[in-house]
Amino acid sequence: MHRRDLLKLAGTAGALSVFGERAALAQARVDRATRATPSPIIKDIQVIATQPGGARLTVIKVTTDQAGLYGYGCGTFAMRADLVVDAVVKYLKPLLVGRPADRIEDTWQMVVNSAQWRFGPVLNNAMSGVDMALWDIKGRQTGLPVYELMGGKAREAADIYISVSNASVQAAIDGAHKLQAQGVRNFKIFQPGDPGGQPTGLWTGVEIYDPGPSMRVGLAMLEEMRKQLGPDVGLLYDMHRKATPNEAVQFGKDVEHLKLFYLEDPFGNQDFAWHRQMRAACSTPIAPGELFTNPNEYVPLISERLIDYMRMHISAAGGVTPCRKAANMGELLGVRTSWHGSGDISPVGQMAAVHMDVALYNFGIQEWSESSDLEKEIFKGCATVKKGYAYPNDAPGWGIEVDEKLAAKYPYGTSQGNRAGEKNLNGGWGDYRWPDGTIYFP
Repeated sequence: MHRRDLLKLAGTAGALSVFGERAALAQARVDRATRATPSPIIKDIQVIATQPGGARLTVIKVTTDQAGLYGYGCGTFAMRADLVVDAVVKYLKPLLVGRPADRIEDTWQMVVNSAQWRFGPVLNNAMSGVDMALWDIKGRQTGLPVYELMGGKAREAADIYISVSNASVQAAIDGAHKLQAQGVRNFKIFQPGDPGGQPTGLWTGVEIYDPGPSMRVGLAMLEEMRKQLGPDVGLLYDMHRKATPNEAVQFGKDVEHLKLFYLEDPFGNQDFAWHRQMRAACSTPIAPGELFTNPNEYVPLISERLIDYMRMHISAAGGVTPCRKAANMGELLGVRTSWHGSGDISPVGQMAAVHMDVALYNFGIQEWSESSDLEKEIFKGCATVKKGYAYPNDAPGWGIEVDEKLAAKYPYGTSQGNRAGEKNLNGGWGDYRWPDGTIYFP
């Protein structure tokens, strides 16, 4: 064989060798990408019960058999917090330990069907904590924030609204101006309390509420706020179910000219049929839902297009899994999301809401309550607000780590709470009545 042929053969062999190495590396990458990772198994479920501020926060931690792989979820039901702890420890933990942590849908369905009586707020909050923790685990396992697991971002951030004082018109407007300086554009006031105060000598030790004077004061406040804040500010009004159905429908008509962003919770859960009356009577947008615990409560309202926004408390509704399904249904029917986000939700639950906000196409607006400095120290990686928009953490999962030792320094009962008597009543509410002494539905 000539020298030229030998060199040619050697070159060909070398090229084949290089090609073979590259092909092997490429195949290895394909194998890694297509090979399923080992399924993590639930090893333990713990409850982090803490009250660093007004509300009793219930956070569930699910630990797996894979070193360093765990997740956090929110099961906060501030008014019955101890019951959620028992539901997790005594019922869900024995049911779920030893089962796969990556079968979120299967686990949610099993928990729902693990008892003949379903969809109460205690069980829902317990299983919500587990549900959110499993989403967190899946995000950590893949190295992706949860919104990426939901299809990626549909928007960069979530528009928010914040409640301002309803003590007086000036207090509300001053609060709005202060928030406007930070870039916030949407403001909510709650239906004011009885302006006449408690009737002297009739009832003592109870909160008295009279809806008629309250709604008249609320209407006057909204009119002055619209006048002073201008047409481009979003105004929201929370009736908090504190009226008869007829009064609520009339109020929806009375505020129609103010073009509210929406009217929140005009009816109690027992008065669903009145949404048809409201829809027929006026064009004021309606946003119920923070007390919903059963799909049968919100499915008819969405399917009949009787509401404009769904504002479920994610943990009370059972977690991210059912709320995503409700939101997807709403997208097809023109109903937007506005998840409940007041102070009785943990930063983990708040973050879960923001992840859904940026991933769901039919997001509407997000209620916002800023975490305290202490809460941010306990829950590292909280969602951030910039110029009136909430941004999720981009770390894997929810992007939140909990300082469990610090949380343990603030057990339930540490704080007085937001209402008189909450500490003595384990976070529950006290005695609330109409002026004639009848218990009212707050």
